[in-house]
Amino acid sequence: MTRIALTCAALACLALPTAAFAQSSPVREQWTLGIGAAAIDSPYAGEGSRVRPFPLIGYEGERAFLRGLTGGVHVYRSGGFSVDAIASARLYGFDIADLGAAELQANGVDPALLRNRHDGLDAGARLSYGGTWGAITFDAVHDVSGTSEGYELALDYRYTWLLGRGALTANVGTSWMSDDLAGYYFGTLDTENARGVTAYAPGSATVPRVGLTATVPLGTTKWQLLGSVEVQFLPDALRDSPLLGADSERSGRFVLGLSRRL
Repeated sequence: MTRIALTCAALACLALPTAAFAQSSPVREQWTLGIGAAAIDSPYAGEGSRVRPFPLIGYEGERAFLRGLTGGVHVYRSGGFSVDAIASARLYGFDIADLGAAELQANGVDPALLRNRHDGLDAGARLSYGGTWGAITFDAVHDVSGTSEGYELALDYRYTWLLGRGALTANVGTSWMSDDLAGYYFGTLDTENARGVTAYAPGSATVPRVGLTATVPLGTTKWQLLGSVEVQFLPDALRDSPLLGADSERSGRFVLGLSRRL
């Protein structure tokens, strides 16, 4: 994914410990504010590695929540099971000017014929079930902004170890992107093909991922240090995209942040 998309993933991962705690303890209204930075290894041609700062904002309430760039409302909750209505910003957009012209030309693509990709807004449902064995979440979302008009299904398993006042959360999951969604961000567009760009449509794609997130309290204060690492494994359909670098088999990011409970 693009550097912005991976920043979004970083924001979501840094919210995982909060979500895990909420499934095993009574919900109390809580805000967290802070700042973080993500070191991102982009798979897109010529983009390379970048460091991006971003705000850390979280909210957990009895009915509503905000975790990174995803917000939602609890529609149904019983024991460890919950059904949520969610909305999430999909910041997969990028400017062609940020990619490497030489690398794109080596892939047989003239960057002057390409169009920028725009961000989107997804909405849908999340099913969650958690216990002492961990937590499973299933998301089904659809682009409601008309950007890609695609949809995505995501399944994740997370387990949190409580280490004193800190926590370590491991995550393994996979996302299935529809052909419209994958085609918009990893393929060529009809308007580009009409200009002479060789058509490429990856079809639907499944992207597995693994990650690790840690939170460390700073003394007896309300401040805590957060760290996260995640690797996504790109399937052949996406690796063969002319928009990606020649050896883009995976993408990864490392995030470090500092936040305070209010």
